[in-house]
Amino acid sequence: MTAHPSRRAFAAALLCLAAAPAPAVLLAEDSDAAGASSGGLAGSRPNVILVMTDDQGMGDLSCLGNEVLRTPHLDRFYQRSTRFTDFHVSPTCAPTRAALLSGRHEFRNGVTHTILERERMALSTTTFPQVLQTAGYETGLFGKWHLGDEDAYQPYNRGFDRVFIHGAGGIGQSFPGSCADFPPNREADGKYFDNVLLSDDTLVQTEGFCTDVFFDGALAWIEKQRAAGTPYFALITPNAPHGPMIAPEKYKRRFLEAGWDQNTAGRYGMIENIDYNFGRLTEKLDEWSAWDDTLVIFMTDNGQAGRSGRLNGEPVRMHTAGFKTGKNSPYEGGTHVPCFWRWDGRLGEGVDIDALTAHVDLFNTFCDLAGAEIPDDVQPLEGRSLLPLLEDPAAAWPDRALFVHTGRWKKGADPNDSKFAGCAVRTQRWRFVNNKELYDIAADPYESTDVAAEHPEVIADLRVAYDRWWDETVPLMVNEDAPLAPQQPQAVRYERQKANLGIPAWTP
Repeated sequence: MTAHPSRRAFAAALLCLAAAPAPAVLLAEDSDAAGASSGGLAGSRPNVILVMTDDQGMGDLSCLGNEVLRTPHLDRFYQRSTRFTDFHVSPTCAPTRAALLSGRHEFRNGVTHTILERERMALSTTTFPQVLQTAGYETGLFGKWHLGDEDAYQPYNRGFDRVFIHGAGGIGQSFPGSCADFPPNREADGKYFDNVLLSDDTLVQTEGFCTDVFFDGALAWIEKQRAAGTPYFALITPNAPHGPMIAPEKYKRRFLEAGWDQNTAGRYGMIENIDYNFGRLTEKLDEWSAWDDTLVIFMTDNGQAGRSGRLNGEPVRMHTAGFKTGKNSPYEGGTHVPCFWRWDGRLGEGVDIDALTAHVDLFNTFCDLAGAEIPDDVQPLEGRSLLPLLEDPAAAWPDRALFVHTGRWKKGADPNDSKFAGCAVRTQRWRFVNNKELYDIAADPYESTDVAAEHPEVIADLRVAYDRWWDETVPLMVNEDAPLAPQQPQAVRYERQKANLGIPAWTP
């Protein structure tokens, strides 16, 4: 197994990285604004906790209108937060993770799918946790990784000091090639209890429900960093509420008693359990009096899954916050997600920021906050620092183009054959979908009326931008011809450790 690089050795290596060739603009058509920051928050060096759930969308919070769910802790957090109301991610999970960590579109990191070796983030990519490490931050990941199960792609080689994760894209998953979870987790249809997890470089046997365990691990590590006085970045990424829809019985019970189907009860039970664990986190920060030096962010990794259910046997469309689609869609519902930021004394409470923002903006933002110098030779960054908006929600924010593609074409196929299948261009006002539909998001946020016929000049401009982006991006899809791995590395890891060391029990 690859040894973890030392902080000093890694910092030296980072400065020698040769960035993969790529144009500098993807998400910001006017990239002069990218990387701009303002002096008030820059270099303030807060601790940062980013909680990103899996497949939970805008309709899956009671503070955003869901009358079936109870999410009191997230509702209180929402009330005390600065909220990015037009925040976008990628249509599915591995793509969002690649774009968030790299500051550029997932396709330019080689991530065009969630399986079949196309979920692996290119090894030429530098992540912002790697840059934070050079500025003295400790970094931890708790939950889902999903950017490559082979050793070179693992998070301990991509900028994380502390790693506590399952394998593959979900607990219990297994696919041809390298993407597969540890063998015991594949039993009982992807069980979410008593899982084997990777703790740094050792597999451990945990006890309890997966989301509880991930938060246990995160809280224990955060407390250790606070005691040491070390600035830290914690990325908490539970696999919930991704399917299969499994939740502890006490969280499902009230939904079943109300007449909801098992699937809905499992999914909503997972979401209420997330809320419980988020409450544990905020209560600990209260106990530690930590809100003045800790920025906490809640977001989700793609649009809402689970948009239908059955109540007393009858089909019901679940609350979607108005969006007509969800996960894996090029429409607004596929990428528009909640994004709430709380940092007491530094960010406003109950403040909405309406500017068009995205996951690729977090690289610049976190490095600016940490006072971390981004080396000139990392991959071209396509986001912007959010610091100007955090300091002044009405700050100038030039228009930009966000490019969306659902990917997932057949392995071995020519990507150009799928150029317009599941694609979109989003600006502050417009969303151009599948090279034919145009929606005026400013006037029609839920895309009820196609106005393509009324605005040919807008379509012409967006087509030019999209064509340029696509032509520049296809050469960077480095995983398209990758052969499927003959072995599943997490299975090999499990069998080797079981034979040599056994699988020890884990306690936080």
